[in-house]
Amino acid sequence: MRITLDLRYPGIVSECEAAIRDLLPANRVHRILRRGGFLPQAAPSCVDVSAFSKSWPCLIPQHGRGPKHLRCIVLAPWQQDAVARRPEALLRGLIHSDGARFVNTGRGGWRQPRYGFYNRSTDIRRIFCATCDELGLRWTQAPPNTVYVSRKDDVAALDSFIGPKR
Repeated sequence: MRITLDLRYPGIVSECEAAIRDLLPANRVHRILRRGGFLPQAAPSCVDVSAFSKSWPCLIPQHGRGPKHLRCIVLAPWQQDAVARRPEALLRGLIHSDGARFVNTGRGGWRQPRYGFYNRSTDIRRIFCATCDELGLRWTQAPPNTVYVSRKDDVAALDSFIGPKR
């Protein structure tokens, strides 16, 4: 498995590496620096955190050929149990990978923090929304593939366990 991460968030990189080590303590975990793919730059801006294992298909049965938004993504029963025990951890990972916390501004100068989660996979958005439902968080969807959590109390709840990207 290879996970490409932004070097601006060394805490997320370290957490990713630690999670792989927890899953596969006997395996070596590698970090490989790379440049981003869009702009020519001299310094690396990304890091691949990777580990090889024949166990990955058992641990991540959703993996498969082709783009994830074109295949079925369903949590295995043991994954559903893990999410039921720690739904906050799943939302934190989803926001850190495909989401953001930002300040929404409106007419009259009001400003309100908000979370947005973007993913082309309908199944992954469904898992995100179901996990929000489990925690009693209100969400809305906007085209094309974005889910927002905008109410003050719900944003404060997410803030309590997501924290800033670091």
